[in-house]
Amino acid sequence: MEEEEEQTTRTTSLFAAFADQPPSVALPSAPNSSSAAAEWLQNSSFNTNLSVINDAVSKYKVPYEEQDEEEDKKDEPNAEIQRPQYEIVPSSASEASASSDEEHRKKRKKKKRRRKEELRTSYNYAATLSSSSRKVGGTKWASSSTANEKEYYFDSRGDRDNLAFGSIYRMDVARYKPYNSKKVSEHNFFKQNKRVGRLEGDSDIDALDMKLRSGGRYWSAKHAAIERHKNMKRVRVLATGNPAMSLVADYIPLVDEGSDSGPVPNVKVVEESWEDEVLRKTKEFNKMTREHPKDESVWLAFAEFQDKVASMQPHKGARLQTLEKKISILEKAIELNPDSEDLLLSLMKAFQSRDSTDILIGRWERILTSNSGSCKLWKEFLRVVQGEFSRFKVSEMRKMYANAIQALAGACMKQHRQAHPAGNATSVDPAIVQLEIGLVDVFLGLCRLEWQTGYQELATALFQAEIEYSLFSPLVSSEQSKQRLFEHFWSSNGPRIGEDGALGWSTWLEKEEEQRQRLVREEAAATAAEEGGWTGWFNPLSQNIGIEMPEDTIERDGVVEELNDGSDSNNDEQKDDIESLLKALGIDAAAEADIKIKDTKTWTKWSKAEMDRDLNHWMPLRANSDRVSHDDAAVDAEDDDQLFSIIVYEDVSDYLFSLNSEEARVSLLSQFIDFFEGRIAQWTCTNSSSWVEKTLSLEILPCSLLEDLRKVHDILVRKLTNPTNISLELLLNSSDDSNMRSNVMKFLRNAILLCLKVFPQNYILEEAALVSEELSNTKMNSTSCSVTPCRALAKTLLKNNRQDVLLCGVYAQREAIFGNIEHSRKVFDMALSSIEGLPLDMRPNASLLYFWYAEVELANNSSESSNSLSRAIHILSCLGSGASYTPFKGQPSSVQLLRARQGFKDRIKMLSTTWARGIIDDHSAALICSAALFEELTYGWASALEILEHSFTMVLPERRRNSRQLEFLFTYYARMLYKYRMDVKISKAWESIVKGMQIYPFNPHIQHVLIEISHLHTSPNKLRWTFDDHCQKKPSVITWLYALAFEVSNGSSEHRIRGLFERALEDDRLHRSVILWRCFIEYERSVVCNISRAKRVFFRAIHACPWSKKLWLDGFLKLDSVLTVKELSDLQEVMRDKELNLRTDIYEILLQDEMDT
Repeated sequence: MEEEEEQTTRTTSLFAAFADQPPSVALPSAPNSSSAAAEWLQNSSFNTNLSVINDAVSKYKVPYEEQDEEEDKKDEPNAEIQRPQYEIVPSSASEASASSDEEHRKKRKKKKRRRKEELRTSYNYAATLSSSSRKVGGTKWASSSTANEKEYYFDSRGDRDNLAFGSIYRMDVARYKPYNSKKVSEHNFFKQNKRVGRLEGDSDIDALDMKLRSGGRYWSAKHAAIERHKNMKRVRVLATGNPAMSLVADYIPLVDEGSDSGPVPNVKVVEESWEDEVLRKTKEFNKMTREHPKDESVWLAFAEFQDKVASMQPHKGARLQTLEKKISILEKAIELNPDSEDLLLSLMKAFQSRDSTDILIGRWERILTSNSGSCKLWKEFLRVVQGEFSRFKVSEMRKMYANAIQALAGACMKQHRQAHPAGNATSVDPAIVQLEIGLVDVFLGLCRLEWQTGYQELATALFQAEIEYSLFSPLVSSEQSKQRLFEHFWSSNGPRIGEDGALGWSTWLEKEEEQRQRLVREEAAATAAEEGGWTGWFNPLSQNIGIEMPEDTIERDGVVEELNDGSDSNNDEQKDDIESLLKALGIDAAAEADIKIKDTKTWTKWSKAEMDRDLNHWMPLRANSDRVSHDDAAVDAEDDDQLFSIIVYEDVSDYLFSLNSEEARVSLLSQFIDFFEGRIAQWTCTNSSSWVEKTLSLEILPCSLLEDLRKVHDILVRKLTNPTNISLELLLNSSDDSNMRSNVMKFLRNAILLCLKVFPQNYILEEAALVSEELSNTKMNSTSCSVTPCRALAKTLLKNNRQDVLLCGVYAQREAIFGNIEHSRKVFDMALSSIEGLPLDMRPNASLLYFWYAEVELANNSSESSNSLSRAIHILSCLGSGASYTPFKGQPSSVQLLRARQGFKDRIKMLSTTWARGIIDDHSAALICSAALFEELTYGWASALEILEHSFTMVLPERRRNSRQLEFLFTYYARMLYKYRMDVKISKAWESIVKGMQIYPFNPHIQHVLIEISHLHTSPNKLRWTFDDHCQKKPSVITWLYALAFEVSNGSSEHRIRGLFERALEDDRLHRSVILWRCFIEYERSVVCNISRAKRVFFRAIHACPWSKKLWLDGFLKLDSVLTVKELSDLQEVMRDKELNLRTDIYEILLQDEMDT
């Protein structure tokens, strides 16, 4: 109690000057109060003549006096608020205290003015600065240097202090002091030292200048070295709870800074150096691994912490010791968790940093032997082997892919037999589905390898063989019988998928069997007609017909031998031509290795001829036919080059496998269409492994991505005063032949139409077939014809299946794109009117039709006289109300709109239960979009956004991340945000789109919308920070391409763009991205015009991606001015050593030059 009374007496003192001194006597009782007050007033501070201070201050002419008075007025309310409350004293003492308090405030104000006046007069501000050169409210410190006298300044933020002082104003830069843990532990330290801290900044400026000159600020080299030192103690906030629980917790406890109760009990503040942190975390990880040995995340975090420790080690030996410790940790983890793929991948990555290539491959082989059914491990192994320049050869890679496909196919068959012993499975287990989809991804990797190394015919044949083998297989008893029958089909004259007249393997086999039976019946009838007597010699039936497998194989081998004999004779003729060429050039044929080309233009012509032949030779030829099976080019079958285009069964037999799940078959067909650059709707979520592998293997920009980047460039250039013509599109301008593209589209059209027999009424495939028909007829320009090119094909398909209403919708959309809106309306009206007569299982397709019809009407709402808006509302009101569709006659009534709105709400409530179980399809996503579009047209954009945002909460986050339909919904949501960007708060739009980037980092449409919104409403630096953050957390080729497109179109500095390229290619996976290397080379060559740097980048690129023939040829075409003839010759030899397919001999170019001269 005595301590409390002393504290109360101390805090309630009336005089600040004596606040720290204990009073001499206690407060007396009421009779003695007047005498006590008299003793207080005898103090000298109350008897001072204040006019003396005023006279002393008045001789200084302060130009900022009015401003200081205003600042003091602003400070007075705060002082009154912070002044403690006092007890009521007798009247005489109260009046004395009030007058003394007022005099004390005046005294403080005069002292403050005097101090500021001394600062101004000592540095003579009036001679150097004017009052208008400073920003209002800025504290003015003097500097020993005068203002920088220049006629111009670069000021991005408009800070007048920079103009006033000639540099960054010292008072605007943060100052730091060493941390004192004792002060922080005291609860009222900040309050007790508040006044001292406020006056400290102006206390001793001269001493501060000496400190700055001697020690420097916190960014100086001295302080940077101290900060990097391992013994530097740092403040850390640690949780005192269970470390194992804190590692996997979904939340982080926060300290309530506004409360006076001190920190949270479960959180403590400690000082520790780097070594102390290493010891503490090592103890925590050891404890967690003992308590939770089966938790993979704990082991992975422990291993990742070793990487952080190694980064702080200055010596290589110490880093190697840390790496050995990491390996031992992962080996112990794998002993406890032998089936963990993530731990195995982390261990192999650690081995890759230590071991040589041969040892690393041996370790991979041992791991894959024991984990042959792991698709994830096989993919990583193939990526590692393909990126090793010293070991890369096409033949070796084919062996690796064959082993992977056979191992994964065997694992799929084994799991399928275990799950369905009887073999009559109506549904496939989800684990088997994922394994088969991974097997398809590995097969696509093989096809991309063959195409990019120059073996386009083999890549096309692999697709043909696998689609025939998986989608059109006849019913057979065993896999061996299936392979024998397929060998017979592949070696015959039967057309394959994509070729004219193709029927499919099973249909072809049935027709062959019918033909065989017909011949048997004819032979039996002819035998029965001739009765008795000897009719002469005849050959056995099997020899006449020749349908047995061994005989057919012998015939095929004979044809190949004949071709080989012809090719040998042709080789002799070519050898004679080469010898005559060498004699004409004065070169001895015996000294072939010493031939030297004297001009780099010869190699340039060779590379152009090589690229032209790659464009034309993509379809495989037949061994028993002199014609090209699909191309119209007249090629002599006896040429030696044609042998490489003939794909026999042995070339594809090791890569064939069966697929049991429909998801894997659709994935194979969709990736086949996308591989040949067909226009197909998004067939999978961008977070899937199939999409990620596709983006990593890009060599050129796809058409859809190219269009988006072109739009981004147009938007960015529109705002610039001096627009640049350089864009990311120009860095990769390809010279694809339109004739070749047309032939590819015809090939795709034939293949898709045949596959529609396996997947009937699949609107995605039907749309791809119609678009392929358009592109094959219009030379890749889908808007150059007034009549829809796919009209005849669409009518043919509708005749075959008149109940396919989705085909009607797809066809009507194509008509609207070509401007035939009236014809499109007729088709839509016919389809929607016939829904009532369809079976019950086909009626849910109506939501897609209604949504497509409404979007077509809104796209046609360009003219003011158009009634498309009313038509769209009528269409959506019919869907919402559930009434039968009737063609548009007039604006719907308000009652119909209310019924439609309530109908949409009820149907969305019904969807929430099915979505919660994970049943999400295209029809339900179209219903959500239709409801949002109806709200947008009738009640405003805010209600539409609420519907879309509510739909995202109906599913779990992980399911949302892997759903194609929900990704489509978010893309629609982002487009709506951009459409109403002037009405929506920019903070809401920005946060929503950035959150979408975190969920779908590989989606190009979200990146496009982000650039468009940020370009209009935010600074470029904010967008750069966003891109940098996402590229660091989830590196993606798509994100880097959009970041580079933004910088290139804005005309940013070459250092910034070059830094982006280098940072992107530092990533382990993106280091093997061909498109990033090609863009980097072209940027250095054509934009920066630094040809020597482009040469260095080229050599780095071919070392990282030795399989890309386009990348090799870029050096011949674009760097011929800096590469010597010797270097180009050596490059070609290395290409041959890597077994890339080179179709053109350099002697052909020399002969052509000789003939031209």
